[in-house]
Amino acid sequence: MPMTRSAPLLALTATLALAACGGGGDSASAPEETRAQDSRNSFAPVDPTAKTFAALPAAGDTVDPATTSRWAGVLGGAAYRVEVPANWNGKLVMYAHGYAGEGNALAVTNPSIRRYLIANGYAWAASSYSKNFYDVRVGVEDTNALALAFNQIAAANGRTLASPTRTYITGHSMGGHITAAAIEDEALATARNKVRYNGAVPMCGVLGDTELFDYFAGAQVTAQAIAGVAKNPFRNWGDVQAQVTTALFTQFPTAPVGTTALGNRYKSVLKNLTGGERPLFDLGLAYGGSFSAVWGVFGRDGTVNGILNKDLVDTRRFTYTIDNDPAGSAALNAAALQVTGQADANRLRRDGLRWIPVANGDFRIPVVTLHTLGDLYVPFSMEQIYKKRVAAKGNDAWLVQRAIRGATHCDFTVAEQSEAFDAMIRWERDGVKPKGDDVVTPATVAQPSYGCNFTRNTIGPDDSASTAQLRGLIAQSGLNCPAQ
Repeated sequence: MPMTRSAPLLALTATLALAACGGGGDSASAPEETRAQDSRNSFAPVDPTAKTFAALPAAGDTVDPATTSRWAGVLGGAAYRVEVPANWNGKLVMYAHGYAGEGNALAVTNPSIRRYLIANGYAWAASSYSKNFYDVRVGVEDTNALALAFNQIAAANGRTLASPTRTYITGHSMGGHITAAAIEDEALATARNKVRYNGAVPMCGVLGDTELFDYFAGAQVTAQAIAGVAKNPFRNWGDVQAQVTTALFTQFPTAPVGTTALGNRYKSVLKNLTGGERPLFDLGLAYGGSFSAVWGVFGRDGTVNGILNKDLVDTRRFTYTIDNDPAGSAALNAAALQVTGQADANRLRRDGLRWIPVANGDFRIPVVTLHTLGDLYVPFSMEQIYKKRVAAKGNDAWLVQRAIRGATHCDFTVAEQSEAFDAMIRWERDGVKPKGDDVVTPATVAQPSYGCNFTRNTIGPDDSASTAQLRGLIAQSGLNCPAQ
């Protein structure tokens, strides 16, 4: 174990040992309590008999899909895919997919940078996870379990491989949360399946972990307050949703989203909740569609739909701001319902990772993040929270963050993602830290050119139609970067 990790890991291990011995009021013999998620056991892979999967479509480049080994199967109740090129470079990339809803069908998602990985000799592997819902805990454990089983899976399929010389992790959205949590000292100390990653690229990630759910609540209580229904009980959102929507929007959620006079005040509050003044916020709200997902989760209880047993949502850390209106801001803060969570809702556990693993900033490996400025579902403020946490731990020398001028959630081009991953690899290999963006200085983030440094609008064969359409809309709106 590297010396740089030993002290924090020893401290954390001591904390866990204290808990196991009854510290903090727990009895040594008392089992950990169960939760709703533990009783949900009907999840199943879409195709449990699959032994392989489709080759990457040819695109007239140098990648020959026919030369890769492609294996599929089930491990610990989770479906998986593994792909290894013929000219494997000895390095393994684990991919963590995003939130898959609350259905029972488990599906594997290929990494969006698959073509880049194959072309450069990387093997990759991805798990469906053994459960759906917002279960980051199982996402970390199943992704790690698959990484540990890589050589065994290869041998079972007739290909003997050396152990990977490096293992990296990347993921989108909830998968970005999984990526950030998996590299934490806490995961190394508490996970049942332990993997020491060499580098990470969380994209559009929930890097503020449970603070995302605080944001959802803050967006709800301010919408209610501005619409004049602040005292309505928080959980009865369905009773007032139509009234609030009519008060704030002339058109919603169909694009272009339009706001009333009251809605303009709410729009200002929402901008400041999600990262402050920045390019692409207006376009993200009007055309991106990501805020409709936020509107759809209003009124949910703070157990994250049974991932926890107690309500953790807390809005007391927010001071709501309406631009250029101190009196209105003060009135809003007085009127908005305060939601208070329970401090121990997501405590450390004796039986492995905590139920919602955290992104505390306890890591010392190269990490490069990506986030779009127009994302209102997992907003840009997640990057700001993460930066502050990492800096508070004294580890910001290991973090590079990049802002992308995309209009919705995870709205990256493949070129942007490949470039970020390549930057992390070169950093880990050569020791030269790549460039990034300042995400926390308001005047910098507010610049009209902010996000231009790493935005790449070139559309390739693996880019989605929605990304191509939205990048075109950005250009039509005059928001393209000067050189693009």
